[in-house]
Amino acid sequence: MKKLNIALMALALTLSVSCKETKEEEMTDETMTEMEDSSSMDSESSMDSKMEIAVPMASKSGSNVTGVISFVQEGAQVKMIANLTGLEPGVHAIHLHENGDCSATDATSAGGHWNPKSNEHGDWDEGSHHMGDIGNLEANANGEASYTFSTDKWCMDCDDATKNIKGKGVIVHATADDFTSQPSGAAGARVACGVIE
Repeated sequence: MKKLNIALMALALTLSVSCKETKEEEMTDETMTEMEDSSSMDSESSMDSKMEIAVPMASKSGSNVTGVISFVQEGAQVKMIANLTGLEPGVHAIHLHENGDCSATDATSAGGHWNPKSNEHGDWDEGSHHMGDIGNLEANANGEASYTFSTDKWCMDCDDATKNIKGKGVIVHATADDFTSQPSGAAGARVACGVIE
């Protein structure tokens, strides 16, 4: 009888350990699946995340130019949307400058064009150019201008200093960029300034 009791106890113990291991395996599998799902959702949400910075533009060099320039990053693409008023009718250059500083009355505190790769000034679409060489926008007879520019060569608040536009200055000039004159395209006075922050 004692032998039977010992055998039954051994069998019960074996079954108990076996059930426990099975439950642990099931829990581990469930936990792993949940973790993978969560990680996948985090990854998807970071890819779908959108960052936006609105930059108010202040009048400089005695101008009346004001407005807002928005920068929106979705995925690897950054879009710039400019809406300005108070411009002289005609063509005006717009650039990113190296310093996020609009304190000077003529905006010279913003420094030169943002040029982290030490390239020559030029047309964004043709050959050598600064990372801040955006191009020209055109103001209508009422002095209003809207302009959209998009690129994957910029990022907002990323770790790549050659792409990160946060902390840079945005300058609108009195005249057009000729895309040839060095180092700034002979675009004239700085009539509006804002900081990407």
